[in-house]
Amino acid sequence: MRVAVVDIGSNSTRLLIADVDPAAGSIAEVLRRSEVTRLGAGLEANGSLSERAIARVTRTLAEYRAAIRAHGAEANLAVLTAAVRDAANGAWFAARVRDEFELDAHVLTGEEEAQLTFLGATAQQPSDGRESVPTVVIDIGGGSTELIVGRGRSAGFHVSLPVGVVRMSERHIRSDPPAAEELDSLAADARAILLGGLAVAERAPVERGIAVAGTATSAAAMDQQLEPYDPARVHGYTLTLEAVRSLRDRAAAMTEVARRSVKGLHPDRAPTIVAGLIILEQALPAFELQRVQVSEHDILFGGALRLAGLA
Repeated sequence: MRVAVVDIGSNSTRLLIADVDPAAGSIAEVLRRSEVTRLGAGLEANGSLSERAIARVTRTLAEYRAAIRAHGAEANLAVLTAAVRDAANGAWFAARVRDEFELDAHVLTGEEEAQLTFLGATAQQPSDGRESVPTVVIDIGGGSTELIVGRGRSAGFHVSLPVGVVRMSERHIRSDPPAAEELDSLAADARAILLGGLAVAERAPVERGIAVAGTATSAAAMDQQLEPYDPARVHGYTLTLEAVRSLRDRAAAMTEVARRSVKGLHPDRAPTIVAGLIILEQALPAFELQRVQVSEHDILFGGALRLAGLA
């Protein structure tokens, strides 16, 4: 069954077209695309999605709609997350996506987002004997971070916290490169939000971490200095807390223009990667983890499995 999933997030808009075998539960990618569209830009201050941000997303959706038709997808799903959930005009925007681009658009609750993310992140994991240990999936987005704890492919505890790369950048960073006090303020804010939303009883059992989405995949590519980006080398890469801190220090010492030339970092992620690395740096110690496995499989894979009736 050929399906198409569009993830309209606070920082990026992504597309997966894939063939799903319901009997085997396998997913074969046909096409995968990602554009940094920053839908959540300005939302922290204004409470609504801006016209410029909406225009960036709709231009991308027009291209994705053409690709979906060209590849003959039998079913589609568009998932809209934190930015649209939080925006005063979010419902209007979701209706526009549904009507103008013929996408089955759903504004996900935090619970739905967590379930699909965990399902996608744990799908097609290698059999290494650790599949059943308590695992946290860390999904750092533009407006929020999802933290999902579960075993195997079943999510248990989950929480969506208002700590995302666009939101935190706009809240704390005013200088270029960021001033030390701005970095400290961002880290303290992220730490307080993460620990405040995570009960010790939920954090303590975790033995393994999987990190998905743009911050984690960018960090893995930066740590390996990949040029060009290579998904095969990013997926399954082990990223240590020490490496995250080193990448944070390096990125924070640069201007945004300089970060745009860093190997492994897409230029469009240069404005928000410092905040992302700080959030990841704070998330790992919250679960007493010294390392995390990076996964290319996330909510897009979870959505594909749902369309095939496997979720």
